[in-house]
Amino acid sequence: MSFNDAQAQAQEKKHRTGPGIGAQIQRLGRFMSAMIMPNIGAFVAWGLITALFIEAGWVNKIAEMFNGGPNQSVMDWTASIAVIVGPMITYLLPILIGYTGGKLVYDTRGAVIGAVATTGVIVGSDVPMFLGAMIIGPFAAWLLKIVEGSWSGKVKPGFEMLIDNFSLGTIGAVLAILGKIVIGPIVSKGVEWAGQGVDFLVEHSLLPLASIVVEPAKVLFLNNAINHGVFTPLGTAEAEDTGKSLLFMIESNPGPGLGILLAFMFFGPRMLKAAAPGASIIHFFGGIHEVYFPFVLAKPKLIAAAILGGMTGVLVGVMFNGGLVAPPSPGSIFAWIAFTPPGWTNYLVMFSQVLLATLVSFVVAAFLMGFGREARREDAPTDDTADVATPVPATTA
Repeated sequence: MSFNDAQAQAQEKKHRTGPGIGAQIQRLGRFMSAMIMPNIGAFVAWGLITALFIEAGWVNKIAEMFNGGPNQSVMDWTASIAVIVGPMITYLLPILIGYTGGKLVYDTRGAVIGAVATTGVIVGSDVPMFLGAMIIGPFAAWLLKIVEGSWSGKVKPGFEMLIDNFSLGTIGAVLAILGKIVIGPIVSKGVEWAGQGVDFLVEHSLLPLASIVVEPAKVLFLNNAINHGVFTPLGTAEAEDTGKSLLFMIESNPGPGLGILLAFMFFGPRMLKAAAPGASIIHFFGGIHEVYFPFVLAKPKLIAAAILGGMTGVLVGVMFNGGLVAPPSPGSIFAWIAFTPPGWTNYLVMFSQVLLATLVSFVVAAFLMGFGREARREDAPTDDTADVATPVPATTA
């Protein structure tokens, strides 16, 4: 390691551990990343099952292609497997995040109470509660740690297990109830406000600005609520009059997510770089956008890349009269091709929207990640010996 590299690494470490606002934001980002990264494999598993076995998935599409029409026996079989999709995204994935967040704060006991509290948040909302899990999981573990620390060393021998179990159970039950009553309804209200914001932009012909609302909402797994709750009804009415609608292309554009995943493939830290290629295939060809959301949650500043990429795609559609005839579900490139109106100009505009959105989000994400410099710092050893610039020369007599 050169002296300049060691000096830069030492300054970076000082910035991460300092008292300033920048250091606090950086620590928060690293903590959020630590909650998401261990669970990316679970998101990929969910994405594979979804892309293959939902009604619009690839198994049914392939069977329909060979059968010359819908194959009812195959559809029944895939439907029996697709029942896994809902419980995984509603319960498994948020609980894993809450569990991991709690473990970061208070080891195994923190993980357990984080999972308990997250369950309450899940049943308090109609949308996947990833944000709620990221909040209440670490908070529950922190509260348990504070409470148990107040009587540490004061409990008589033989009563430790009894006291520990009742403290975790009591605090976990209270937080689960509060999560259902408070956090769940708050997130649901946030979904409602996001829908109202999109409605306002549509009504005032400010569609490219819709990405400012849509892309952050997507990353919080509110994509289906916005797409099917706002864009699909409005777009269907417009398509009946004009034959196509640009509203179908705002949330479902696979370009912004693909650009971010490509940036991780080239410039991301080691763990995320290894997962990015598989996620790219599931996202772009399978249409399961949710697989790239954890990558953005691991580095929240990349939401800027998603917003600018999304705005680019919508702007191209506005300028050149883009649109689809129906809402693509799932939002894969194949669905976009299938739902593009006949005519080479429509296909040219559609591909331009995807490619330019991909390019913009890739460039912005790569810039925000320092074109690999940030990844090299994260992958470097974290012990104090890594900060030694040069060996101390031995003294001679």
